[in-house]
Amino acid sequence: MSSSSAGANSRATQAPLTVTAAPEEGDGVDTSPKVADTVEHTTCYMCACRCGIRVHLKDGKVRYIDGNRDHPVNRGVVCGKGSAGIMQHYSPARLRAPLLRVGERGSGEFKEISWEEALGLATEWLGGVRKSDPRRLAFFTGRDQSQSLTGWWAIQYGTPNYAAHGGFCSVNMAAAGLYTFGGSFWEFGEPDWDHTRYFLLFGVAEDHASNPIKIGISKLKDRGAKVVSINPVRTGYNAVADEWVGIKPGTDGLFVGALIHELLRTRKIDLDYLMRYSNAPWLVIQDPGAADDGLIVRDDKDRPLAYDTATKAFVAARKPDIAPALHGEFTLADGRKAVPVFELLAKRYLSTDYAPERAERETGVPADTIRRIAAELAEAAFDQEVVLDIPWTDIYGRRHDKMVGRPVSMHAMRGISAHSNGFHTCRLIHILQILLGTIDSPGGFRYKAPYPKCIPPRLKPRGKPGEVLPDEPLGGPHLGFPTGPEDLLIDRNGRPQRIDKAFSWDAPLSAHGLMHMVTTNAALGTPYPIEVLFLYMANMSWNSAMNTADTLKHLTDKDPWTGAYKIPRIIYSDAYYSEMVAYADLILPDTTYLERWDCISLLDRPISEPEGPADAIRHPVVKPDRDVRPFQEVLIDLGARLKLPGFVNEDGSPKYPGGYPDYIVNHERLPGIGPLAGWRGKDGSEFGTGDPNPDQLDRYVENGSFCVHHLKPGQRYFKHANAEYLDWAVSMGFVRSDARLTFELYSETLQKFRLAAQGHGAVQPPETHRARVETHFDPLPFWSTPLEQETVDAAEFPLYAITQRPMAMYHSWGSQNAWLRQIHGFNRLFVNRDRALAMGLADDDWVWVSSPTGRVKCQIQLMDGCNADTVWTWNAIGKRSGAWNLANDAPEATRGFLLNHLIAELLPERGGGYRFSNSDPVTGQAAWYDLRVRIEKAAPDEAGETAPRYEPISHAVLPAAPEVSTYGAQFRERSK
Repeated sequence: MSSSSAGANSRATQAPLTVTAAPEEGDGVDTSPKVADTVEHTTCYMCACRCGIRVHLKDGKVRYIDGNRDHPVNRGVVCGKGSAGIMQHYSPARLRAPLLRVGERGSGEFKEISWEEALGLATEWLGGVRKSDPRRLAFFTGRDQSQSLTGWWAIQYGTPNYAAHGGFCSVNMAAAGLYTFGGSFWEFGEPDWDHTRYFLLFGVAEDHASNPIKIGISKLKDRGAKVVSINPVRTGYNAVADEWVGIKPGTDGLFVGALIHELLRTRKIDLDYLMRYSNAPWLVIQDPGAADDGLIVRDDKDRPLAYDTATKAFVAARKPDIAPALHGEFTLADGRKAVPVFELLAKRYLSTDYAPERAERETGVPADTIRRIAAELAEAAFDQEVVLDIPWTDIYGRRHDKMVGRPVSMHAMRGISAHSNGFHTCRLIHILQILLGTIDSPGGFRYKAPYPKCIPPRLKPRGKPGEVLPDEPLGGPHLGFPTGPEDLLIDRNGRPQRIDKAFSWDAPLSAHGLMHMVTTNAALGTPYPIEVLFLYMANMSWNSAMNTADTLKHLTDKDPWTGAYKIPRIIYSDAYYSEMVAYADLILPDTTYLERWDCISLLDRPISEPEGPADAIRHPVVKPDRDVRPFQEVLIDLGARLKLPGFVNEDGSPKYPGGYPDYIVNHERLPGIGPLAGWRGKDGSEFGTGDPNPDQLDRYVENGSFCVHHLKPGQRYFKHANAEYLDWAVSMGFVRSDARLTFELYSETLQKFRLAAQGHGAVQPPETHRARVETHFDPLPFWSTPLEQETVDAAEFPLYAITQRPMAMYHSWGSQNAWLRQIHGFNRLFVNRDRALAMGLADDDWVWVSSPTGRVKCQIQLMDGCNADTVWTWNAIGKRSGAWNLANDAPEATRGFLLNHLIAELLPERGGGYRFSNSDPVTGQAAWYDLRVRIEKAAPDEAGETAPRYEPISHAVLPAAPEVSTYGAQFRERSK
């Protein structure tokens, strides 16, 4: 593969290498200079790994950053992003003071104001909305890592309109996993790196979990385990895999279905595991047209039933030591028929719809390859089982002398999630895992505490009519897990109650919200207008917008009668001058991650390992040299000024006068449960639960800014059915005492929504939504063509187009970084070499890339490791001129580009004129990767610069950025 081009500075001619003899001892040369005055241990923020780092300080400045060898996440490994955190901290793009817009939105014309004026304005705007209609505040956060605080603040404020970035990132992963086995890919579980013998990666790029995965793959390589990657592009982890399967984007679900087909056909599945831990034996009513068709057969105590082949009777399916039937048809007491879940599952996946030959036509993966991989999975699972001499007790009180596992593990990420069929694709992967018996068994996929959760978790979203009241808290979480139409946030006419239409018939199981639709819906006033859009660290006017041009229009649209902006007020907080800053009215400047306290909490997204829960903090290792404040501090201050419950005492005084550190230590979500689990109790001797400890943060700092609780060996596997683990998890508040975690191969929740679409129940979808809901709420996962691709002429737009994130970048933060810019100063469109040559294209050609939505101009690079029907690029490298305090002619702006300009945020009109978002119809996950395009060579006079180009954003409020970064020179001078 040809490597990605770097910035222009990297092409400078290097001077001849000069070799100097090493100094002799006694020459007066200090061979062990003191490079730092102090070394502080904290947590990295350069990606989602949250690795432990050591920050070396000299004269109050950051000298360099390396890894903390004692840290459970990275064990001393640090990547290029982590070490380049120095340049993130000293970025010329850092905001310097609160800003108030004085020009038109998008102009970048601001004036600096004081914090008191800024907070006074924010309090006035937010306070007025809360007194009239809290729904008119939309509060959404990007890749922040303090969502337990931001979510709680929004609950106390009373708005239903809150979520984080997951709706355009990973909700298909989270929802599919939590509705299937109570866990999830991403950060909430990982392969058993020490015992896995066969590892499948689906759609995994190299930006997320980079250090843990690198460490894990190294272990696999050392042990000779096989690594197979399924990805249209062979980069990063996929490049070091033993086998690369260059699949067509969006067809992974059919590939997995074909693997299931082969395992069922050859009878290579773990029947004992299925009967013990899944709902495979549960009986399903077969009565087409009835209101309970497809629901689980239950007794008068609401217990699911199975048919016991030993007693020839219907019995409680969860009863131990029965011999449940997995196939056959049985007559119920009322004369109707019922069949086991497994009967339905086998019928579906043994059909020709999932035969390898059919999969080959859609995926491009040869049928023989599919059959071979299925055989290899079975051989690894059943012929190479892992046996650990660790006794354990299951939830039925049965003692097991050993832990027996199937050493096949899987990991999947955005390449699966970012499709409109991603929910069902991810469910298919989980069913494959369960059929092989690999969930939380030795060698398989392992939960990380606080997972597993109930299936699905019992939280229900709040915000129904009557639950949102002026000057009142919401009364519960915004986000949750509906189990039927009655849980949707809609009014009696089916109208969505959230601005993003989450938990409505548009996206019923939208467990992370639809952040990508907030700007569009707010500008269009659908389902209602808002007064204030409050965003934190969310670059919604650029690379986080599904369609950049439309989003910029929505942010600046005005009412033709009044001349007022359709989104009246926008408050934005960020540490840097991103593209979004220019479109806000009030800027609340954040600190860098080295200047503040942060809490990586078990209430949110902890750093747990399978061996035990873990959480962490960040603490200020340097002081800000600007008039900036941590966003968490600002939010707590605003909560007190607004007199929000929980943020003030009975006398109206601030409850957390010490700011965010005060909150971290003293806030309790439930009695004894707070943001941090370590060193609780008055004397700091308790973990998980206990009274607040005033010395808690000191203990974290002394311990390297993290805390790990190590589970006992007998608690570490089979957590979904491990009595000793579950008893402990109940004591920690992770699960309820009555939890019974049965894997749901067949989802009764989905069937309830399907029945509503078929005309049953009190809550039914509108006519415009019925067919969509009936199709996509299938209780067994299935593969279908992505929605956007159904509407596109494949002959006119023959190529798939996707993005990936490089290991050196993370979101849009990285490409402002002076060191990382030298690796990826601009991006290319990568094209399969043979396909390009057949089209008459060569390396470095300039091309136009067109979709039904728009077109971009860019430069191409040919590569071999790419699916022949796919083009791709690195995401978030392209920048708008003037943003991030980059020069107007910076390579990121003149030679960088985004595919976002080509992606539709709304699907074409359906019957009745309704337009659905370009999202998964189950979860609302943004379908970034469903794009189809064509490419054509640009004319010679069009070469040399990417398009479209927007007017440069003024960054006059920032000091001039240096033409060349010379950071570190001061240390060299002092060392002479």
